[in-house]
Amino acid sequence: MGKIMLTGDRPTGRLHVGHYVGSLKRRVELQNTGEFDDIFIMIADAQALTDNADNPEKVRQNIIEVALDYLACGLDPEKSTLFIQSQIPELCELSFYYMNLVTVSRLQRNPTVKSEIQMRNFEASIPVGFFTYPISQAADITAFKATTVPVGEDQLPMLEQTKEIVRKFNSIYGDTLVEPDILLPENSACLRLPGIDGKAKMSKSLNNCIYLSEEPDEIKQKVFSMFTDPTHIKVTDPGKLEGNTVFTYLDAFCRPEYFAEFLPDYANLDELKAHYQRGGLGDMKVKRFLNNVLQAELEPIRNRRKEYQKDIPYVYEILKKGSEKAEQAAADTLRDVKEAMKINYFEDQELINTQSEKFRE
Repeated sequence: MGKIMLTGDRPTGRLHVGHYVGSLKRRVELQNTGEFDDIFIMIADAQALTDNADNPEKVRQNIIEVALDYLACGLDPEKSTLFIQSQIPELCELSFYYMNLVTVSRLQRNPTVKSEIQMRNFEASIPVGFFTYPISQAADITAFKATTVPVGEDQLPMLEQTKEIVRKFNSIYGDTLVEPDILLPENSACLRLPGIDGKAKMSKSLNNCIYLSEEPDEIKQKVFSMFTDPTHIKVTDPGKLEGNTVFTYLDAFCRPEYFAEFLPDYANLDELKAHYQRGGLGDMKVKRFLNNVLQAELEPIRNRRKEYQKDIPYVYEILKKGSEKAEQAAADTLRDVKEAMKINYFEDQELINTQSEKFRE
């Protein structure tokens, strides 16, 4: 069996640098290795509706925003299949069958579900669709027989639940579904990039993101407002790296060549960190360097996005063709699932023949 990758994002807004270092950048690198027989990149609008059911227009408008960010980052429709989740009806049917394999108490124990419910103040009244999010995600992954799923650290509990569903299904109905491997970012700083305010989660709702499509002056303003070390009051004070958002971003984005270009006083990031820790290095100097690094990283992405924005019908055609291909792949899996579960009545000629004989007696 070949190598197949599946990953995606909820269309609740433009994508930010957390998405980029957590998954997007790696997707593009993996796409360009040529190691995968198929790559499916999903815009998860059906999942986005689980907590935006009263605002479908928000989800609808953000489909194009996510698609533009995908293309701008380097996802190539010739190498990767970009598709819209809601256009694949087989995913709903698979979710329905998988629901019988998961208990309510197991869903309640899922750490990602628990934290998301708390963040959205759903404790008193949880939408069922949102509660069963992990089951829907299992359907997404297994529908395409994905062997590899690149995710950020916060999605690990969801992927573990997918593995459980695959094992349960296969133990009952026979080897049908593929158990995926989880692929985390190699750079530990990219596992979960904090918000610019130092909070653990970068979130659109918290307004602590740097978006991939932002203009240079917006990026600069956000970098200069970043949370650092509150005890580093004077330049001469020793500074702490732990919890210092600026250095976390440098860990995620900085390349050795940027020192020669933007900060030749230092040979590498280790030297810069050492100076900051012993004192004598101001926060603004480090922030100016980070701003230059981010501008260099994000400028080509922003420019490619502007080119794609000139032909929106072409972007929708990419998504339409991708959705058609994705539906065919999901239909093949659903056929296998229904055969394994023995609910493929009209295709099972042996069943029809056996029952014909039975009632002939």
